[in-house]
Amino acid sequence: MPGLANPILHRSVHHSLRGLAWSARRGSILLAVGIFGGVLSPQLAAAFKWFVTPNVLAMTTLVLLRVDVARTIGHLRRPGRLAVIVALQMLACPVIAWLAVAGLPLDPGIKAGVVIFATGCAATSAAAFARLVGLDADLSLVGTLATLALVPITAPPIALWLLGVDLSIGTVAFMGRLLVVVGLPLLVSLGLRRLIGPQRLAAWGDAVDGALVWLVVFYGFAVMDGLAPRLAQDPAWVVQALIAAFAIDYGLNAVTTLTLSRWGRTEAASAGLMSGNRNMALYLAVLPASTDPRITLFFGICQIPLFLSPFLLRPFYRWMLRKRPG
Repeated sequence: MPGLANPILHRSVHHSLRGLAWSARRGSILLAVGIFGGVLSPQLAAAFKWFVTPNVLAMTTLVLLRVDVARTIGHLRRPGRLAVIVALQMLACPVIAWLAVAGLPLDPGIKAGVVIFATGCAATSAAAFARLVGLDADLSLVGTLATLALVPITAPPIALWLLGVDLSIGTVAFMGRLLVVVGLPLLVSLGLRRLIGPQRLAAWGDAVDGALVWLVVFYGFAVMDGLAPRLAQDPAWVVQALIAAFAIDYGLNAVTTLTLSRWGRTEAASAGLMSGNRNMALYLAVLPASTDPRITLFFGICQIPLFLSPFLLRPFYRWMLRKRPG
């Protein structure tokens, strides 16, 4: 029996890696199914709610495992380009969103949610989504970390100026959480890189992406908690919020992509995807209890276009990035 242990373990690991690699290839579909699973099964959404913080840590670790160090350093050597991406996302997009909804007959909670959404930093999953659709995951990661560092400085005054809303993001406390959310996965990923080795890590790349897909699916279950009861009570409001969520997510994506199109299709589309996919989990954690509940529910609804973006936008990115004669 001891002699069988290694072959059995080897086969189990092999099948697990193949299964995860298959998940990476079907990532767009799994994400789409996952987000609706959380909506249609409130019990499942509630069961995964506790998993949000550990999930974010695990997602960040896997994203860092897949980073191309040379490409990442290359992006850091072009700080001017990174500054433009960050300024467009953190300063220009909130004003664009505010102007877009100012004259519309939207529910006030949805209007405020749209503008606050546009003040947010890039979603932790931005690099993972970029990899799923064939964009520049390393540029998305660098941009995500930059916006994470700046959001406590830029978001509160902009939200107060445009809406009179106090986001209550304490800079010192937030920076402490940021060190945990980024620093701990960084240390773990460096340890795993050394333990696994570059050749094996490269061979396991698709499996790592597949594991990341499942983590994002579980995160999607968790953030849908509370949506089903509101859908039953006020379906018209949910439909209005859903339309607004798709419009702000894909609208900011399109504005950023078009604005930066002179840089090249891949870079512009990568920045656009990052601009459309914002981190609402942060605001759910720091907004005061007196915040209009319609705003926090809108943030949950914003996860639907985010999770569907790899499925819905992948054909567009394939068309956009394909080589053209001349």
